[in-house]
Amino acid sequence: MEGITDWNGRVAVVTGGASGIGKGIVDAFREAGATVVVADRDQAALARLREEGYEAIETDVTDAGSVSRLAEAVVAAHGKVDLVVNNAGVGPKAPAAELTLDDWRWVIDVNLMGVIHGIHHFLPHLIANPDGAWIVNTASMARYFTPAGYTPYVASKAAVEGLSLTLAGELAAAGERVGVTVLHPGAVRTNIKDSLRNRPAGNAGALVDFDIAQKVLDDDLWIEPAQAGQIVLRAVRSGDPYAFTHPNMLDDVERNFALVREQMSKYA
Repeated sequence: MEGITDWNGRVAVVTGGASGIGKGIVDAFREAGATVVVADRDQAALARLREEGYEAIETDVTDAGSVSRLAEAVVAAHGKVDLVVNNAGVGPKAPAAELTLDDWRWVIDVNLMGVIHGIHHFLPHLIANPDGAWIVNTASMARYFTPAGYTPYVASKAAVEGLSLTLAGELAAAGERVGVTVLHPGAVRTNIKDSLRNRPAGNAGALVDFDIAQKVLDDDLWIEPAQAGQIVLRAVRSGDPYAFTHPNMLDDVERNFALVREQMSKYA
């Protein structure tokens, strides 16, 4: 599908938009001329964004009612929606054998159900937009190289990729003017290392926050959220089904596909 190049007068909504990749996307689309509504559950960060002139709405993406109210508020205020970025996510760590069911539910509620809630409540408004519209869903490069300790995270992000590509095909087959891009971030400097601050009280499990910036990846692999935001803007303008922040991680993807080819060839 042809992308949307001109964002002047357009209305964008970004969940998890008060910090990290979300804030990078927020800034990129505002600089491109869009009116951007920031949705997040961090009240202090939302207050700072209001001081910057952003419209900021407290939203819990795990709560379908909260996302529904967000959609209603945006349409009531602006009359339309041109872009929805389902970006809110968490990424704590624990071995699968130690996880509680509440651990699984929480990560999936944020990373997968948050995306589903965004699609469910915004899609009718996007389809109704006579000028065309776009959806961006945030997955992860971890979907390709599956790091140990992140089973719920990787599972949820793989599901986000699958639903994004399937949704894109459905919309294209129906002749709708709504495009879909799935974002696969690599190493971006965000506060995902502090994910547990947003976990509901009294819902403790095995998950712990883990700062991969300090313990796993080299400094030269990291990019800033502003760079990620510009990549997303470029992908939407180009009509790309994928947005990758780290093309230098192609070898990881190739190894993943090589294993698939090897295993499939056994059944040829």
